[in-house]
Amino acid sequence: MRACAHPRDRALRCHYRNRQDSRVTRPTFKISSSIKLETRLGGFANPRWMALLASIDGSGSITAAAKVAGLSYKAAWDAIDAMNNLSGRPVVETAVGGKGGGGARLSVRGRSLLATYRIVEEENERFLAGINSRLKHADRDLRVLGGLSMRTSARNQWSGKVAKIRRGAVNDEVEIKLAGGDRITSVITHESVENLGLVIGQGAIVLVKASSVMVGTGEGKRQSLSARNQLTGKISRVTPGAVNTEIVIGLSGGNTVAAIITNVAAKDLGLEVGLKALAIFKASSVIIGVT
Repeated sequence: MRACAHPRDRALRCHYRNRQDSRVTRPTFKISSSIKLETRLGGFANPRWMALLASIDGSGSITAAAKVAGLSYKAAWDAIDAMNNLSGRPVVETAVGGKGGGGARLSVRGRSLLATYRIVEEENERFLAGINSRLKHADRDLRVLGGLSMRTSARNQWSGKVAKIRRGAVNDEVEIKLAGGDRITSVITHESVENLGLVIGQGAIVLVKASSVMVGTGEGKRQSLSARNQLTGKISRVTPGAVNTEIVIGLSGGNTVAAIITNVAAKDLGLEVGLKALAIFKASSVIIGVT
């Protein structure tokens, strides 16, 4: 991962230079940043402007420096004018005509500004290198944080990994293994599997509405039903409402599943905390998401 002002700019140092052997496994995630200096009057220095100054210092040409910095000729001049105005003294001095056809060079102020920026950039690189060396589980943790930041209307949200994919003519059957060992089956279209890029071992988010979950008793043993998903656990919470009752069943590995059933059904089944129960829902009620 490079964080240079421009790929062709060799005057400014990159945040990352991947010089490791290509055979070495590299982390897929790194923190990077760019330096922007601001004054009370506005932005004063950013990577692209500093690349422009560095290129002017090397080439003596605003036209050539603009190309290196990825700026149009007008944008380069606008940047120079802004830096000159904000610094109080010119950072770039230009000459028109003459045997050399004119040119540009950094003033003493401009060289000092560039040198200061490089010092700050080097310190920033050192700081980032220290952080990245400590982020051993960054990929995993970011996936978890990504799941936590997701907002949906589904009461039940779990994370797991794709364990099986059974292809069909129109629909595919996808089995997700949760962290605690429970497995959830979802039936989605083959097109959805392709669009999500689902493969074995891939992380996925499973969503099921609480209203789609039925509750069964009978010592928590699987029942002869057409519903593919039957998760065994113990009732950990019963919250009655005016019409419906929320039943939360604790699963293995610390996961839980919530169901919304009528108060009459909860009473008839004798549901209470500590009772073994089944959370039952159809494979067609399971939504799969990826981060």
